[in-house]
Formats: sequence, C-alpha cells, structure tokens
Amino acid sequence: MAWVAENLGDLTLEGAAEVTASPRFRGGQRAADSALAAWDAGGYARRRNEVWPVPRRGASGLSPYIRHGLLPLGRVWRHVAGSPGPDRAKFRDELLWQEYARHLYARVGAATGRALRHEPARADRAWRDPWPREMACVGLCRSELERDGWLVNQTRMWLASQWTVRAGAEWRAGEDRFFAHLLDGSRAANRLGWQWTVGAGTGRPYGFARWQVRKRAPGLCDRCALRENCPIESFPEPRPPARVTEPEQLAADAEAAATAGPVRALLQGEPDAVWLTAESLGEADPALAAHPGLPAVFVWDERRLRGWRLSGKRLVFLAETLAEIGARRPLELHRGDPAALLLGRRLAATFTPVPGWRALAGLLGPVAVHPWPWLARPHAGSVRSYSAWRKRAQPTPGSH
Repeated sequence: MAWVAENLGDLTLEGAAEVTASPRFRGGQRAADSALAAWDAGGYARRRNEVWPVPRRGASGLSPYIRHGLLPLGRVWRHVAGSPGPDRAKFRDELLWQEYARHLYARVGAATGRALRHEPARADRAWRDPWPREMACVGLCRSELERDGWLVNQTRMWLASQWTVRAGAEWRAGEDRFFAHLLDGSRAANRLGWQWTVGAGTGRPYGFARWQVRKRAPGLCDRCALRENCPIESFPEPRPPARVTEPEQLAADAEAAATAGPVRALLQGEPDAVWLTAESLGEADPALAAHPGLPAVFVWDERRLRGWRLSGKRLVFLAETLAEIGARRPLELHRGDPAALLLGRRLAATFTPVPGWRALAGLLGPVAVHPWPWLARPHAGSVRSYSAWRKRAQPTPGSH
C-alpha cells in the first residue's frame, strides 16, 4: 500500500494520501488459490443472487482473480466438477458468460462502448445524485463498491439500473465508475453488463424496484430513511433504447483466427524476458510457465492510468500480485510508455484478447507468443447475443 502511494499515488482516483487496500481481497496467487480451495458451489443456483445479510450470499468472490489470470476459467470450471448438478450448471454458465464477454470485446474492441447506446429514461423525480446514499439499498451497494472494490452481480444490476433507468444518467459514465473501483473491472464484462441493464440490443431495460430489495435483502428496507416514501416503490417507465447500426463483426468474424490468437506457441527467437500485463499475472500464465528461468517485466502505463484514475485499491491488488511474482523470479517494474520502454526487448508474452494488447504487440514484436488459455476458443459465428454465441461455443477446459 505504501509503495503504491509513493510511486503511483498521483495517478489514482483518491490521491496518494488516500490510497488503501481492499479489506476483503488480497492480491497474489496464494490468495487466489486459497479462495478457490475454499469455494464450494453447493447451493449456488439458489443463493447466487442473495444480497443481505451478507451470510445469505452464494456468490463465489473469485472474479478479481479470474480477471487478472490468477485463476484461468478452465481451472475454475474443473473445480466444480463434483458439485450438485443444478449448481454446477449455473456456475459454469456464469463462467461462459465471462468468456462470451471476452470474445465480444476481442472481436469488436472499443466499439463496445459506442456501438450500442440508449436514450436516458424520463426520470420520475429529480435525482441530484444517480446513487443517493439515503436509499439503504443503494447506500449499501455504493459503500461496498467504494470500500471493497467488489459487488455481487445482483447489486451491479441494481446500481446500473438506478443510474440509467431511474436517474436517466448516461451509461458510459456509470460504467467508468465501476471500472475505477472494481478489482475485477474490465471493459469486456463491465460494458456488457451495463448494456444488458439498459436494454441495448434487447429493448428490455432492467427495472430495479423495491420488491427486488425485499426479496434479495430482507429487512434492509426497514432500516431505510426513505421507507415511507420509497423512490423505487414500483417499476419505472423508461423509454426504449435507441436502435443504432451494429458493427458488422457482431454477425460474423472474418478474422476469427486473429481474434483467438495462436493455437500453439509462435517462436521466432530466444526471449530474454517475459512481458506481463494485467491480464496475465497468474503462476500458470503460459508465457511465465514456459520460461521459468527468465525475468518478468511489467509497465505501469502512465498515460492510461492518468486517464482512467483508478482507485488505489485496484493498484494495491496488482502491486501485491506483482510482489509475489517478484519473490519467485527477477521482476522489473517500470512506469511510463510501454511502447518506448519495451521497444527492442526480446520478449515472450501470452496472447491477450484485448485490442490494446494486440496493437502494442504489433509494435513490440515479441519473439515468443504463447496461446491464451481459452475456456471456449472464439468462433466466427454471431456474437449478437449470449444465446447466439453459446450455440457454437465449445468449452474445452484443458489443463490450464
């Protein structure tokens, strides 16, 4: 925490003096392994959407480790093999949803933030703040987001719906708030969730209302200052999303092989270092595993971090993870422009399904590129919806 405050504090949302760690999640492979070992999917299908009191929850809490490659999806998929059938099926479906988000983002890229939009709802009252803390349900969710850097999926939908459908605020601004705080924050999953909530692509916005709070957080409304004048007593009446022209890539991918990356390692020379990114920090990362004797190198991208203004707890989580890597092998940390700092290095890297990585790798020319550990390798068919994608997706958990 002190290291982040001293070296990166000026780039954080709160500033150096306010950098803190998440009280719930520690970074690193040991923490990830412990979380997975303790995770029992029994009861998941019934309890995954429970919100409060906290012991009622059935969510796994594994997403920060999945997002940063500490727990590959295939490993988590195999972990629940012996779980009760309905729980195993529901949990694996959620893993496939994460994979779908990655496929969509790898194919369409930044267009996920502009290709689908909605017109704000006609708010049924004046909302000074899209997330008013005086609402017990919103205050609980907002506090967990800002303190812990994590939310169960149900409360992500509550906050997104409150922001857009109720308060009429623009979804991209809300998604940026999530991205700044969530330890599992990714443009792939975040944008997909927000667009689903506002009804982009489906025409059916998710209508957050009091009955959902009573069902998923029994007793919470009794503690609310607005319990006699609840602003979400009934469903809102939003305007439908505006229809816009879809990117052609949603229907088919003419470059599916490029989207998915190599099937086997591409070797063009002997590397002298392993290039790490925020997606590839796990012990089982293909490039790290294939080159155990090489030092690793990670660049804190100053321009992006200054623009994103992430919460300090996100950077602390990453720093803790990198410190653990540094205890196992030599590790170089840099702050600045990755293209300038790494140009000319003989790098090994794991292909990453993020458009920015592909662009940077094109400049740096790694001499060894290892395959991404897909749960289901991207296909060339439709990704217009999860159901359309799922018809052709073939999970192959493998040995990752």
